[in-house]
Amino acid sequence: MFTRRVKMFNNYFEENWGDAAYGLFLKEISDSYIIGNKFSRNTSGIHMEGTSRILVEKNIFEANGWGMKIQASCMENIIKNNNFVGNTFDISTNGSLVLNTFDGNYWDKYEGYDLDKNGVGDVPFRPLSLFAVLTENNPSAMLLFRSFMITLLDKSEKILPSITPDNFIDKTPLMHSLSL
Repeated sequence: MFTRRVKMFNNYFEENWGDAAYGLFLKEISDSYIIGNKFSRNTSGIHMEGTSRILVEKNIFEANGWGMKIQASCMENIIKNNNFVGNTFDISTNGSLVLNTFDGNYWDKYEGYDLDKNGVGDVPFRPLSLFAVLTENNPSAMLLFRSFMITLLDKSEKILPSITPDNFIDKTPLMHSLSL
């Protein structure tokens, strides 16, 4: 907390469960690197508050409740070349202003296509689901998880994205997971 120039390479953040449990909690950290780590089976893989200029690259986020929670107070963070696999929610936020960049990540929930066969999806991916936004503002809504209405809500949001922030997007989602 409240530091700069932190480097976290090749660590395992596993089995941290509970309301106040995180694989990694970052508060007011800037100019740092989180590279080559594995976040597995945590309530939240990474929780970021007030962070800036952090490079999150070549990490694996698997089987977490939330892969990453990036609060609206975060800016200029770059999240690229990561694998997001089997998370309940890949990304969540508490606001509509997004000043972070998502680029070239693998998302197991991506349903796009790759007509030119270059390994990059031809349609951008929006990793922030409408239900993730709703549960961020009202945690008791998790009782409806996996219900028909929530499935319908998420499918309709993919067709007509309106409530989730417009710039919360990975323009170059990968079609296959990275070997990290």
